[in-house]
Amino acid sequence: MSRRDRIRSAFAAAPDYDGNARVQRDVADRLAARIAALDLPSSPRVLEIGCGTGFLTQALAAQGLGGEWLVTDIAPEMVERCKARLAAPQPGRTLRFATLDGEHGTPGGAPFDLICSSLAVQWFDDAPAALARLSQWLAPGGHLVVTTLGPHSFREWRAAHEAEGIAPGTPAFAPVESFATLSPETLLVEDHLERHPDPRAFLRAVKAIGAGTSAPAHRPLTPAQLRRVMARFAQSGCEVTYEVATCHLRRAPTFPYVSPS
Repeated sequence: MSRRDRIRSAFAAAPDYDGNARVQRDVADRLAARIAALDLPSSPRVLEIGCGTGFLTQALAAQGLGGEWLVTDIAPEMVERCKARLAAPQPGRTLRFATLDGEHGTPGGAPFDLICSSLAVQWFDDAPAALARLSQWLAPGGHLVVTTLGPHSFREWRAAHEAEGIAPGTPAFAPVESFATLSPETLLVEDHLERHPDPRAFLRAVKAIGAGTSAPAHRPLTPAQLRRVMARFAQSGCEVTYEVATCHLRRAPTFPYVSPS
């Protein structure tokens, strides 16, 4: 099974995403507030990448954003859960849902006045290149606004591995500097801290939200190795840092839209 298929399967089977994704919900709420402050048309054309169970979708609706939305995720199971969350129709808003590989797929309905995503593009093979590609689907004056995880995310868990001389399996997320030239409007980096009662609670939470896909070629730890890492992690207080980068790119208002080939 390819890494992309493993990621899709992990999120599709996430047993209790909403109950464990506290940081993800907070990041989505903050992102929605930023988007609500943009100079968007009164009825924007919106593309959401990696909707998950609908945290950002719901937060944008709560901000009163109308228009025509295309809400997508790579996992059809997540698309259905998001669709169920936003089941009630709202005047001034039309929702379409679709399964889409946000890194390589082609969305219908371009161009868009807003392309947005909350904590999804870190799972892309090449996130900066993918955002550059997505920006081609923007209408003149359109905004691409996403949040993604930086490489210092989960640094406490990584440090516990390194203290035991063990290579961590946490994915190597793209450095935030790689988004700097792509995102001239805004590149904001913030840390979000999450505390767990014990190491097993952290591992259960990661599995529950489908975020346990390891880096390529990583070999699973033996039970003895895992116990040593968990003991080290407990010494740090079972805190986990999420390094969250907010990237905002705007297409020039006078730049003509040409559909990518």
